[in-house]
Amino acid sequence: MQWAGTQGLRSLRRVLAAPARGWSEKPGKPSVVLLIAALAVAAALLLPTTYLVIRAAGAGLETWELLWRVRILEILVRTLSLIGAVTTASILLAVPMAWLTVRTDLPFRTAWAVLAALPLVIPSYVAGFIVVVALGPRGMLQKMLDGPFGVDRIPDIYGFPGATLTLTLLSYPYVLLTVRSAFLRMDPSLEEVSRGLGRNPWATFLGVILPLLRPAIAAGGLLVALYTLADFGAVSLLRYETFTWAIFLQYESALDRGLGAVLSLVLVGVALAIVAGEILTRGRSRYYRSSPGAARSVVRVRLGNWRWPALTFCAALVAASLILPMSILGFWAVRGIVAGEPLLLLWAAARNSLYVSGLAALAAVVAAMPIAILSVRYPGMLSGLLERTAHIGFALPGIAIALALVFFGANYAPILYQTTGLLILAYVVLFISAALGAVRASLLQVSPNVEEAARGLGRTPLTVFTSVTLPLVRPGIISGASLVFLLTMKELPATLILGPIGFKTLATSIWSAASEAFFAQAAAPALLLILVSSA
Repeated sequence: MQWAGTQGLRSLRRVLAAPARGWSEKPGKPSVVLLIAALAVAAALLLPTTYLVIRAAGAGLETWELLWRVRILEILVRTLSLIGAVTTASILLAVPMAWLTVRTDLPFRTAWAVLAALPLVIPSYVAGFIVVVALGPRGMLQKMLDGPFGVDRIPDIYGFPGATLTLTLLSYPYVLLTVRSAFLRMDPSLEEVSRGLGRNPWATFLGVILPLLRPAIAAGGLLVALYTLADFGAVSLLRYETFTWAIFLQYESALDRGLGAVLSLVLVGVALAIVAGEILTRGRSRYYRSSPGAARSVVRVRLGNWRWPALTFCAALVAASLILPMSILGFWAVRGIVAGEPLLLLWAAARNSLYVSGLAALAAVVAAMPIAILSVRYPGMLSGLLERTAHIGFALPGIAIALALVFFGANYAPILYQTTGLLILAYVVLFISAALGAVRASLLQVSPNVEEAARGLGRTPLTVFTSVTLPLVRPGIISGASLVFLLTMKELPATLILGPIGFKTLATSIWSAASEAFFAQAAAPALLLILVSSA
């Protein structure tokens, strides 16, 4: 026994002392089980795209000619401009907030982090309505300025400015959650070395911290870009024509959905280009610790005189993205009560939302894990294709995915048609990108030497994964599951089309009331959605 223990200790030391083997230099071969799992997930994710290809292939020549009559190039430029503005603004807001809530002595750090992430639960159609009510030509702000200052009109919020503002305040938490997860896993000794060499905090942030955050920023920025690309609710209410707007009109107004399928395929091409850009930004660098031993605890930066500006920044961001929307919703709810509007607490809808959101979060994380492991531990052409496949669904309109699954469910899997299982599959196709980005960013920070050390002690790959890798990537798993949960809570088109008969969620209840302009009636489930999601 003593000899076996000595041999095991020597094996552990030998593996840890060896230089880290680059994953792209000699990556080895993945197991058959891992490959089968990843390919099965990819096959399920490709169902909607397969449907689009089939419908587009069946479209006649006149459909392809009509494609160039819908101002496709103009709409494409408008869409890309919105994506660039929203993604840039989200990064500029989220990275400072993540740093303040993880690495500084900011008062109430945890509370600020939780509050700053909550705008994810606000549906884009609710946020668009709030922006119109508050900042529209005859909105609440104009009425406040009219009395004391005589302002009868304020600058128009419709179009690009309103859409950029709305989507930025909704989507910056994508970057915030992934960057905070990277901060929590980052080794603070690198910062200490930089400061020991005489660099000031700003130079340390630009030269050391920011390069290490690149995978997390790229993953969060990818989610923001794809979310903006696929959004319809906010841009439609704020009258900014985007690519998804054209697709929605085709699906809504035309009996022949061939043109809509063709437009959706073009949208898939744009999404793949965005994913390719994220992969190029990511690079092939390593982001894990190369030296053995436990990571040091974080030494928080003292803000000193910068504490009040930091608190002002956090308060302004939370007020604009969360407190103001909730206040406006509360105002409409109270206004409805005063006017005699019956407000029912939609507990059944809340229960349904929690049920399907929890299942979707669990299923998406499980489905994302084999693809994340392949892309990090075994990079190559196959793993790259599988990773790109996982991001396609996030860029597709929910209505396109829902119709594709209706087609396959009705024709090839009738037992799943009009069931919760098919609805969960739609959620996974839509939101697995969110889980994959967070899990992959955490897995990148786990040194492969740790896993090799465990395998050197005779453990099987499955045991190494469950006892070593899984606990180390837990922050990314939690972040990814949280993102999927919140996205599912507010998903509308897929729920409307694929939900079982009589199945109502908070999102569908809000939409039913808002589509009839019953804003006071829509405010109650909207507030309940925010409260339930943040619990």
